Amino acid sequence: MIVFEVAAGELVDELNRQAAEAGITDAAIVSLIGAADSFTVSAMPEGDALKDTITKYDLPGEMTGTGEIRNGCVHLPVVMGVEGDCAIAGHLHEAVIGTRFARAYGIPAR
Repeated sequence: MIVFEVAAGELVDELNRQAAEAGITDAAIVSLIGAADSFTVSAMPEGDALKDTITKYDLPGEMTGTGEIRNGCVHLPVVMGVEGDCAIAGHLHEAVIGTRFARAYGIPAR
């Protein structure tokens, strides 16, 4: 297992960078934890599963998820807990880490 840690910066870019630096092109991300200062996720609209509706949230969120690294690219479906005990879920496009941290635990594919 490999642990990727991001103390500051954009999470997806940083995970892609750290995976490339470690020589990992394919892996299962078995756990993602942390908190973002802002984030962008997408979900499919009800009428068309081939499209994505992308939404940027300029608010902090507690983060959990699993995913994969495939051909060197991170893919993370996440759930973000936000104020009011609400959850926002979707494919993570961006998460700005600054106030807290993020950690992804991965198992490289053989």
